[in-house]
Amino acid sequence: MGIDYGLKKCGISVTDPDRIIVSPLKTVKSSSLLSFLKIYTSEEDVEKIVFGYPTHKDGNPTYVVDLIEKFVKELNQELPEIKIDFQDENFSSAEAKDVILKSGLTKKQRQDKSRLDKISAVIILQRYLKHI
Repeated sequence: MGIDYGLKKCGISVTDPDRIIVSPLKTVKSSSLLSFLKIYTSEEDVEKIVFGYPTHKDGNPTYVVDLIEKFVKELNQELPEIKIDFQDENFSSAEAKDVILKSGLTKKQRQDKSRLDKISAVIILQRYLKHI
């Protein structure tokens, strides 16, 4: 599972058991992410959750990293059996915007921010799995 963690919303992606196809799953409010993950992992087999790790161009972490690390500590307490890892997410949002622009969606569909969050999560997980 891949997560693009944001201040308000988180994009979530998943892969098949063979780790061949990465698909967008959904966008959830950041405040609801833990409860969503508890329910989802009780119903689906999730071996690992990969969080996007946002850094500045110079490689230093952004302010969001503190929030991600705080969330991961809480997640580890609630779901200790799930492995956690991180993937550099530099330019994933820009890449997601490009994918959406080239997808042929209508302007209204392209303006849906939750779509951008989900596609960013797909890109994060694809990078982690070395698909791209």
